[in-house]
Amino acid sequence: MIKILHLSDIHMGSGFSHGRTNPETGLNTRLEDFVKTLGRCIDRAIAEPVDLVLFGGDAFPDATPAPFVKQAFAQEFRRLVDAEIPTVLLVGNHDQYSQGQGGASLGIYRTLGVPGFVVGDRLETHKIKTRNGEVQVITLPWLTRSTLLTRPETEGLTLSQVNELLIERLKIAMEGLIRRLDPELPTVLLAHLMIDKASLGAERFLAVGKGFNIPLSLLIRPCFDYVALGHVHKHQNLNKSNDPPIVYPGSIERVDFSEEKEDKGFVLVELEKGQVKWEFCALPVRSFCTIKVDVSQAEDPQAMLLKAIEKKPIEDVVVRLIYQLRSEQIDLIENSRLHEALTAAHSYSIQAELVSQLARPRIPELDRHTLDPLAALKTYLGSREDLKEIEQDLMDAAEELLAGATPEEVEV
Repeated sequence: MIKILHLSDIHMGSGFSHGRTNPETGLNTRLEDFVKTLGRCIDRAIAEPVDLVLFGGDAFPDATPAPFVKQAFAQEFRRLVDAEIPTVLLVGNHDQYSQGQGGASLGIYRTLGVPGFVVGDRLETHKIKTRNGEVQVITLPWLTRSTLLTRPETEGLTLSQVNELLIERLKIAMEGLIRRLDPELPTVLLAHLMIDKASLGAERFLAVGKGFNIPLSLLIRPCFDYVALGHVHKHQNLNKSNDPPIVYPGSIERVDFSEEKEDKGFVLVELEKGQVKWEFCALPVRSFCTIKVDVSQAEDPQAMLLKAIEKKPIEDVVVRLIYQLRSEQIDLIENSRLHEALTAAHSYSIQAELVSQLARPRIPELDRHTLDPLAALKTYLGSREDLKEIEQDLMDAAEELLAGATPEEVEV
């Protein structure tokens, strides 16, 4: 039996706006949170001990992190080298330079020849020897159109046609690797992908125009004992039959408020050929809390806001206070009292929204309930000069989505 720790989407160096400077270290406290959380993952890998660590991609927010961020990442993973635990580092979309051109930020680990480290920056099969046997890992990094297609091949094609062509090319490439697998060894697919059945979180808009959706059916294969995914920040298993498990562990820390209610953690896997067990292990990460209050009808909006803050456990929490008010109520809010009430939070932001501004429709035509979804989208796109170049692609994608929807879903 081979024990594996599967983690992904560390994004070390992100979320600085939700932290503050630690006067003792000079570092942003959110960076310290991310380092501490990654340290807990490495602690567990060493304590088990596991036989292999699989990282599903997106080490940093971008491909050029600050030197002190790269150093913090390397210091934690160096502990796996010292413990002689082989590790596969997959390249995600945030790890690539210029959408896949020019290498990746994780490539330095191959260049330095770090013992036991494999960098997955191409579609390739790696046979890895562990203390409890050999395992074969297929690495599938984040793919872009330029990875599998040339520009002339995509000229004149709609977005959906390009997507179909990309998937067909990927199928052919994967088939070639699958045919060369050793049928006696357990097999893991380690991939940084957007799967069409996934429930999305903060990453939903990060890859627009850069990657493409992969059908879940492409990954449900008898040759795979476990499919280890990265990219989606919300933990989930996409295969209800669990044969094989197709698992996003999710990100290890909250990147922003869109992940406020999500559990964060990693996955422990026990693997044998034809048999697998896995469990999600939650991590104790810093809480985020949104306090949203509509004081537009309150006689004493200040008191209402203070009472709303008082009800929430905000000590050491990242907090955002959002409140709606009328323009004539602005002078009734004393900001210094709001700041004082929020001082127990780790960090906080205050956002006031005027009701009159929120209520004003941007496009009057969209108020007509007789518009069907496609007509409404066309009306909206007609008001956006910045989207003119991709207007037809967006309309084609919408038609494709609606073609597979039920009448009830279309109404909603």
